[in-house]
Amino acid sequence: MLGSIIGDVIGSVFEFNPVKTTSFPLFCEVSTFTDDTVLTIAVAKCILDDCEYVPTLKDFTLRYPGQGYGHHYYQWAISDNAHPYNSFGNGSAMRVSPVGFAFQSRSQVLVEAEKSAKITHNHPEGIKGSQAVALAVYMARQGESKGEIKHEINKVFGYDLSRTIEMIRPTYHFDVTCQGSVPEAIIAFLESSNYEDAIRLSISLGGDADTQACITGGIAEAFYKDIPSDIVEETRARLPEEFLTIIDRFRKKYLGL
Repeated sequence: MLGSIIGDVIGSVFEFNPVKTTSFPLFCEVSTFTDDTVLTIAVAKCILDDCEYVPTLKDFTLRYPGQGYGHHYYQWAISDNAHPYNSFGNGSAMRVSPVGFAFQSRSQVLVEAEKSAKITHNHPEGIKGSQAVALAVYMARQGESKGEIKHEINKVFGYDLSRTIEMIRPTYHFDVTCQGSVPEAIIAFLESSNYEDAIRLSISLGGDADTQACITGGIAEAFYKDIPSDIVEETRARLPEEFLTIIDRFRKKYLGL
Protein backbone atom coordinates (compact mmCIF):
# COMPACT_ATOMS: atom_id res chain seq x y z
CA MET A 1 0.00 0.00 0.00
CA LEU A 2 3.03 2.30 0.26
CA GLY A 3 2.90 2.57 -3.51
CA SER A 4 -0.61 4.02 -3.26
CA ILE A 5 0.45 6.59 -0.69
CA ILE A 6 3.45 7.67 -2.76
CA GLY A 7 1.16 8.16 -5.75
CA ASP A 8 -1.14 10.32 -3.65
CA VAL A 9 1.68 12.52 -2.34
CA ILE A 10 3.23 13.00 -5.79
CA GLY A 11 -0.17 13.65 -7.37
CA SER A 12 -1.32 16.07 -4.68
CA VAL A 13 0.02 19.19 -6.40
CA PHE A 14 -1.56 18.25 -9.74
CA GLU A 15 -5.14 17.58 -8.61
CA PHE A 16 -6.22 21.11 -9.48
CA ASN A 17 -3.20 21.99 -11.61
CA PRO A 18 -3.34 19.27 -14.27
CA VAL A 19 -0.46 18.41 -16.57
CA LYS A 20 -0.55 16.59 -19.88
CA THR A 21 3.05 15.42 -19.87
CA THR A 22 5.19 12.91 -18.01
CA SER A 23 7.90 15.54 -17.50
CA PHE A 24 7.31 17.11 -14.10
CA PRO A 25 9.08 17.17 -10.71
CA LEU A 26 8.01 14.28 -8.52
CA PHE A 27 8.14 16.35 -5.32
CA CYS A 28 8.03 20.01 -4.42
CA GLU A 29 7.73 22.00 -1.22
CA VAL A 30 3.95 21.62 -1.02
CA SER A 31 3.72 17.91 -1.92
CA THR A 32 1.66 16.31 0.83
CA PHE A 33 -0.66 13.46 1.69
CA THR A 34 -4.38 13.89 1.09
CA ASP A 35 -7.58 12.07 2.00
CA ASP A 36 -6.45 9.18 -0.20
CA THR A 37 -3.59 8.43 2.17
CA VAL A 38 -5.62 8.99 5.34
CA LEU A 39 -8.27 6.49 4.29
CA THR A 40 -5.78 3.98 2.88
CA ILE A 41 -4.07 4.02 6.27
CA ALA A 42 -7.46 3.62 7.99
CA VAL A 43 -8.28 0.56 5.87
CA ALA A 44 -4.85 -0.92 6.61
CA LYS A 45 -5.42 -0.44 10.34
CA CYS A 46 -8.79 -2.17 10.10
CA ILE A 47 -7.14 -5.16 8.48
CA LEU A 48 -4.21 -5.23 10.91
CA ASP A 49 -6.26 -4.86 14.08
CA ASP A 50 -9.59 -6.36 12.97
CA CYS A 51 -11.38 -3.03 13.45
CA GLU A 52 -14.75 -2.07 11.99
CA TYR A 53 -14.50 0.15 8.92
CA VAL A 54 -17.14 2.74 9.78
CA PRO A 55 -15.83 3.97 13.16
CA THR A 56 -12.20 3.70 12.06
CA LEU A 57 -12.64 5.77 8.89
CA LYS A 58 -14.68 8.34 10.78
CA ASP A 59 -12.03 8.55 13.51
CA PHE A 60 -9.15 9.08 11.07
CA THR A 61 -11.12 11.68 9.16
CA LEU A 62 -11.90 13.67 12.28
CA ARG A 63 -8.29 13.53 13.45
CA TYR A 64 -6.92 14.53 10.03
CA PRO A 65 -9.38 17.13 8.75
CA GLY A 66 -8.89 19.39 5.76
CA GLN A 67 -7.17 16.82 3.55
CA GLY A 68 -9.42 17.21 0.53
CA TYR A 69 -12.27 14.89 1.43
CA GLY A 70 -15.26 14.81 -0.90
CA HIS A 71 -18.25 16.78 0.33
CA HIS A 72 -20.63 13.83 0.68
CA TYR A 73 -17.98 11.69 2.34
CA TYR A 74 -17.05 14.38 4.83
CA GLN A 75 -20.67 15.01 5.78
CA TRP A 76 -21.01 11.28 6.39
CA ALA A 77 -17.79 11.15 8.41
CA ILE A 78 -18.71 13.97 10.79
CA SER A 79 -22.28 12.79 11.31
CA ASP A 80 -23.72 10.14 13.60
CA ASN A 81 -25.06 8.40 10.51
CA ALA A 82 -23.52 5.04 9.62
CA HIS A 83 -25.55 4.47 6.47
CA PRO A 84 -23.93 4.60 3.00
CA TYR A 85 -24.90 7.31 0.53
CA ASN A 86 -24.95 5.39 -2.78
CA SER A 87 -21.76 6.93 -4.12
CA PHE A 88 -19.98 5.78 -7.27
CA GLY A 89 -17.06 8.14 -6.69
CA ASN A 90 -13.50 6.85 -6.80
CA GLY A 91 -13.09 7.13 -3.03
CA SER A 92 -13.86 3.44 -2.71
CA ALA A 93 -11.06 2.57 -5.14
CA MET A 94 -8.43 4.93 -3.76
CA ARG A 95 -8.43 3.35 -0.28
CA VAL A 96 -8.64 -0.35 -1.17
CA SER A 97 -5.06 -1.37 -2.02
CA PRO A 98 -4.38 -2.87 1.46
CA VAL A 99 -7.09 -5.44 0.72
CA GLY A 100 -5.26 -6.63 -2.39
CA PHE A 101 -2.04 -7.03 -0.43
CA ALA A 102 -3.42 -8.66 2.72
CA PHE A 103 -5.93 -11.30 1.64
CA GLN A 104 -4.86 -14.67 0.36
CA SER A 105 -7.42 -15.67 -2.25
CA ARG A 106 -9.29 -14.03 -5.06
CA SER A 107 -12.64 -14.66 -3.38
CA GLN A 108 -11.47 -13.13 -0.10
CA VAL A 109 -10.14 -10.07 -1.92
CA LEU A 110 -13.43 -9.48 -3.75
CA VAL A 111 -15.53 -9.95 -0.63
CA GLU A 112 -13.37 -7.65 1.47
CA ALA A 113 -13.14 -5.03 -1.26
CA GLU A 114 -16.93 -4.90 -1.39
CA LYS A 115 -17.09 -4.72 2.41
CA SER A 116 -14.65 -1.80 2.52
CA ALA A 117 -16.51 0.03 -0.26
CA LYS A 118 -20.15 -0.36 0.64
CA ILE A 119 -19.95 1.42 3.98
CA THR A 120 -20.08 4.59 1.86
CA HIS A 121 -19.96 3.65 -1.83
CA ASN A 122 -22.80 1.13 -2.09
CA HIS A 123 -23.65 2.04 -5.69
CA PRO A 124 -22.74 -0.89 -8.00
CA GLU A 125 -20.11 1.23 -9.78
CA GLY A 126 -18.54 2.21 -6.46
CA ILE A 127 -18.27 -1.43 -5.42
CA LYS A 128 -17.02 -2.46 -8.87
CA GLY A 129 -14.25 0.14 -8.81
CA SER A 130 -13.05 -1.04 -5.43
CA GLN A 131 -13.10 -4.70 -6.42
CA ALA A 132 -11.33 -4.07 -9.72
CA VAL A 133 -8.43 -2.27 -8.06
CA ALA A 134 -8.13 -4.81 -5.25
CA LEU A 135 -8.16 -7.71 -7.72
CA ALA A 136 -5.53 -6.02 -9.90
CA VAL A 137 -3.29 -5.55 -6.84
CA TYR A 138 -3.82 -9.17 -5.80
CA MET A 139 -3.07 -10.55 -9.26
CA ALA A 140 0.02 -8.36 -9.59
CA ARG A 141 1.22 -9.49 -6.17
CA GLN A 142 0.74 -13.11 -7.23
CA GLY A 143 3.07 -12.58 -10.17
CA GLU A 144 0.46 -12.70 -12.92
CA SER A 145 1.33 -10.92 -16.16
CA LYS A 146 -0.04 -7.61 -17.35
CA GLY A 147 -1.86 -9.46 -20.10
CA GLU A 148 -3.56 -11.72 -17.57
CA ILE A 149 -4.50 -8.78 -15.36
CA LYS A 150 -5.87 -6.82 -18.32
CA HIS A 151 -7.92 -9.78 -19.56
CA GLU A 152 -9.37 -10.59 -16.15
CA ILE A 153 -10.32 -7.02 -15.21
CA ASN A 154 -11.98 -6.57 -18.59
CA LYS A 155 -13.82 -9.88 -18.33
CA VAL A 156 -15.05 -9.50 -14.77
CA PHE A 157 -15.77 -5.77 -14.64
CA GLY A 158 -16.26 -4.77 -18.25
CA TYR A 159 -13.71 -1.95 -18.16
CA ASP A 160 -12.33 -1.02 -21.57
CA LEU A 161 -8.60 -1.43 -21.16
CA SER A 162 -7.87 -1.55 -24.89
CA ARG A 163 -7.23 2.20 -25.06
CA THR A 164 -3.79 3.75 -24.71
CA ILE A 165 -2.62 6.71 -22.65
CA GLU A 166 -1.90 8.60 -25.88
CA MET A 167 -5.50 8.02 -26.99
CA ILE A 168 -6.99 9.05 -23.64
CA ARG A 169 -4.82 12.03 -22.67
CA PRO A 170 -5.82 14.74 -25.20
CA THR A 171 -9.51 14.90 -24.24
CA TYR A 172 -9.40 13.50 -20.72
CA HIS A 173 -10.48 15.73 -17.83
CA PHE A 174 -11.07 15.72 -14.10
CA ASP A 175 -13.45 12.85 -13.29
CA VAL A 176 -14.04 11.55 -9.77
CA THR A 177 -16.34 8.67 -10.72
CA CYS A 178 -15.08 5.11 -10.52
CA GLN A 179 -16.21 4.38 -14.06
CA GLY A 180 -14.48 7.50 -15.38
CA SER A 181 -11.15 7.20 -13.56
CA VAL A 182 -10.41 3.64 -12.43
CA PRO A 183 -9.96 2.13 -15.92
CA GLU A 184 -7.63 4.98 -16.88
CA ALA A 185 -5.55 4.47 -13.74
CA ILE A 186 -5.24 0.76 -14.52
CA ILE A 187 -4.22 1.52 -18.11
CA ALA A 188 -1.42 3.75 -16.79
CA PHE A 189 -0.07 0.77 -14.88
CA LEU A 190 -0.45 -1.55 -17.86
CA GLU A 191 1.58 0.75 -20.12
CA SER A 192 4.33 1.47 -17.60
CA SER A 193 7.86 0.14 -17.57
CA ASN A 194 8.53 0.60 -13.85
CA TYR A 195 6.96 2.11 -10.72
CA GLU A 196 7.98 5.72 -11.39
CA ASP A 197 6.85 5.49 -14.99
CA ALA A 198 3.44 4.26 -13.85
CA ILE A 199 2.98 7.28 -11.60
CA ARG A 200 4.10 9.69 -14.31
CA LEU A 201 1.74 8.17 -16.87
CA SER A 202 -1.19 8.31 -14.46
CA ILE A 203 -0.66 11.95 -13.54
CA SER A 204 -0.02 12.91 -17.19
CA LEU A 205 -3.67 12.17 -17.98
CA GLY A 206 -4.55 15.49 -16.35
CA GLY A 207 -7.42 14.07 -14.33
CA ASP A 208 -7.99 13.50 -10.61
CA ALA A 209 -4.24 13.22 -10.29
CA ASP A 210 -3.71 12.27 -6.64
CA THR A 211 -6.43 9.62 -6.63
CA GLN A 212 -5.52 8.12 -9.98
CA ALA A 213 -1.83 8.00 -9.04
CA CYS A 214 -2.85 6.43 -5.73
CA ILE A 215 -4.75 3.70 -7.59
CA THR A 216 -2.01 3.19 -10.18
CA GLY A 217 0.67 3.22 -7.50
CA GLY A 218 -0.81 0.39 -5.49
CA ILE A 219 -0.99 -1.91 -8.50
CA ALA A 220 2.48 -0.87 -9.69
CA GLU A 221 4.00 -1.59 -6.28
CA ALA A 222 2.43 -5.05 -6.24
CA PHE A 223 3.72 -5.81 -9.75
CA TYR A 224 7.21 -4.27 -9.77
CA LYS A 225 7.91 -4.89 -6.07
CA ASP A 226 10.70 -2.30 -6.10
CA ILE A 227 10.17 1.42 -5.50
CA PRO A 228 13.27 3.66 -5.71
CA SER A 229 14.55 4.41 -2.22
CA ASP A 230 14.75 8.17 -2.79
CA ILE A 231 11.03 8.25 -3.67
CA VAL A 232 10.20 6.23 -0.57
CA GLU A 233 12.28 8.50 1.65
CA GLU A 234 10.79 11.70 0.22
CA THR A 235 7.28 10.38 0.87
CA ARG A 236 7.93 9.05 4.37
CA ALA A 237 9.33 12.45 5.37
CA ARG A 238 5.90 13.95 4.65
CA LEU A 239 3.86 11.50 6.74
CA PRO A 240 2.85 11.59 10.42
CA GLU A 241 4.53 9.10 12.73
CA GLU A 242 1.22 7.28 13.24
CA PHE A 243 1.00 6.58 9.51
CA LEU A 244 4.58 5.34 9.35
CA THR A 245 3.94 2.93 12.21
CA ILE A 246 0.91 1.44 10.48
CA ILE A 247 2.74 1.24 7.14
CA ASP A 248 5.69 -0.56 8.72
CA ARG A 249 3.46 -2.98 10.64
CA PHE A 250 1.48 -3.74 7.49
CA ARG A 251 4.54 -4.26 5.31
CA LYS A 252 6.14 -6.54 7.89
CA LYS A 253 3.02 -8.67 8.36
CA TYR A 254 1.81 -8.98 4.79
CA LEU A 255 4.86 -8.28 2.60
CA GLY A 256 7.59 -9.65 4.85
CA LEU A 257 9.51 -6.36 4.64
